[in-house]
Amino acid sequence: MKAIVHENKAGLEGLTYKEVSEPEVKKNQVKIQLKAAGMNRRDIAVTHRHSPDSGPLVLGSDGAGVISEVGEDVSQWKVGDEVVINPGLGWANISEAPPEGFEILGLPDDGTFGEYIVIDQDHVETKPNHLSWIEAGVLPLAALTAYRVLFTRGRVKKGDTVMLPGIGSGVLTFALKFAKAIEARVIVTSRSQEKLEKAKSLGADVAIDTNSDWNEELKDEKVDLLIESVGRATFNKSLKIIRKGGTIVTFGATTEDTVEIDIRHFFYGQFNLLGSTMGSAEELRSMLAFIEQHQIKPEVDRTFQLSEYDYAFNYLKDTKNFGKIGFDLS
Repeated sequence: MKAIVHENKAGLEGLTYKEVSEPEVKKNQVKIQLKAAGMNRRDIAVTHRHSPDSGPLVLGSDGAGVISEVGEDVSQWKVGDEVVINPGLGWANISEAPPEGFEILGLPDDGTFGEYIVIDQDHVETKPNHLSWIEAGVLPLAALTAYRVLFTRGRVKKGDTVMLPGIGSGVLTFALKFAKAIEARVIVTSRSQEKLEKAKSLGADVAIDTNSDWNEELKDEKVDLLIESVGRATFNKSLKIIRKGGTIVTFGATTEDTVEIDIRHFFYGQFNLLGSTMGSAEELRSMLAFIEQHQIKPEVDRTFQLSEYDYAFNYLKDTKNFGKIGFDLS
């Protein structure tokens, strides 16, 4: 089968599109003919984390397709079932943090950027009927992350004001749609006027420039929950804009990871700072039920063929996207 593979060189230079062996089904596994796969910033990080000397690795965490073969003892699925893949391996039930041994598909195991994938039967779910193949393929990782950030960790509720600095990523576009579905108020920021306009078209109530004075721009607002994924460039602005007793949930950093804070300001403000990563299979099923109930679809920026991997990875690296990027394998 054809696949996007990382080997021999660190970083994006180690990527190739080549013929690899088709995976074989074992006990309790299903084989999926992929129709679509979604890109995440994690895929870029993996090209640096995967040792060039450890052999070829098929990248990719997100995907959807049709079951083409089932292994021994598979009882949940049959050939022809349309499914989405749960990229979180080894995290079954909601918990405060992932259990020991939790991994994300695409490192160390082969991922979804190929024509077929074999995975344990417990790590697939039924594809929502209202989604196209591309929409289903780009859904799981980002939507699950956004769902846990908002509902499990952030405990958002109707009427809350949620702030999303750096709108444009897959996770934040899901967070915007999820928050509006429960009638929360949403504030977004971006350095791109085009992205601000797109966010407003999706329901954002307030949209401001990331480089502006947030306290001046939002002097009439009260931010209850802020989703921080930018890192050092915005973290202290985030800490100074949330209300006393408010909450910041962070799930990533597109700028520098190391952040210095005024600890006195922090404890006088009685702030809550929470971390979040991915989510459990239980939360994934809740998220799928939520998007079906509200008929929510991913915001798909654009799609590529697997053979266009070089342009696709650089497009994502340069943060040109608003929403999700996918590979069309149909």
